[in-house]
Amino acid sequence: MIQNNYQGALQHPIASGFHAQSTTADVIKGVDLTGKIAIITGGNTGIGLETTKALASAGATVVVPARDVEKAKKNLAGIANVEIEAMDMMDPASIDAFAGKFLASRRPLHLLINNAGIMWVPLRKDQRGIESQLATNYIGQFHLTARLWPALKEANGARVVNVSSLGHHMSPFNFEDPNFDHREYETLEAYGQSKTASNLFALELDSRARAYNVRAYAVHPGSIAGTELGREASIELFQKMGFLDKEGNMRTDVLARLKTIPQGAATTVWAATSSQLNNIGGVYCEDGDIAELLSLNPAESTHAKLHQSGVQQYSLDENTAKKLWTFTEEIAGIHFEIR
Repeated sequence: MIQNNYQGALQHPIASGFHAQSTTADVIKGVDLTGKIAIITGGNTGIGLETTKALASAGATVVVPARDVEKAKKNLAGIANVEIEAMDMMDPASIDAFAGKFLASRRPLHLLINNAGIMWVPLRKDQRGIESQLATNYIGQFHLTARLWPALKEANGARVVNVSSLGHHMSPFNFEDPNFDHREYETLEAYGQSKTASNLFALELDSRARAYNVRAYAVHPGSIAGTELGREASIELFQKMGFLDKEGNMRTDVLARLKTIPQGAATTVWAATSSQLNNIGGVYCEDGDIAELLSLNPAESTHAKLHQSGVQQYSLDENTAKKLWTFTEEIAGIHFEIR
């Protein structure tokens, strides 16, 4: 029996019964999370907020770490079973403080949803010199998961879900210059490598952690209307991506594929809760199912174009995943030993 998803060994759709139009209400139906504890980064806006609502509605206690606590309190008002704490994914000390407080509560952690992320921003770096999209979209995931590992292990049946993106198609991980110290900054490439890293992290985490009954997944939510993610992107960038035409209008084919927020959060909720994944981990999911593995030869792929679907093989490579784990420990100063 295949135990891990290295090289995409498990990367096959399983006919889950869900699809691109499925919502969080569809995938959470019949799921009982009473007594379960979840942490959702970025759980107070966009698809993170919808994920919080869905898990809380099923009975989970949801802890939402937020950079802007007052904004989080406003957005989460009226939702039962929610706790709000301060945390900034760009600040290592903030991550340590949040994780330390949670561990001090001596509660197990059943679900860790690494949802917080940024997209298509100008060149910025954190105090360690790490490019901001990489720091937020991947390094922060790795750091928080490492610090919360004792609580995940204690749950004896936990899942970690990394919210990734089809944007990983834009770039493999660049080990030579991940922070754009010696090359011209390209925000799409920076975003792409951060999401490739998130996929590789889920792959390697699942392989290392499954012995402790902890499974990991990466998910692509889809292109979603009504979130704050693209707020810093220019019209020219959206045109370069193919979302807008020359006049700056949304292309009709793109508009037809846009998801609502409940549809966009559905795959996260499915990966976090579905019994269909009880014996499968390390996979990249989209549209409420395991995604198709794309061929190394674009001519042989049925969904090789961006804005469509599928996962690139370079983001499921065993050697790259192991190399990235060690590399991340070194550049971020985080030792993550699973035992």
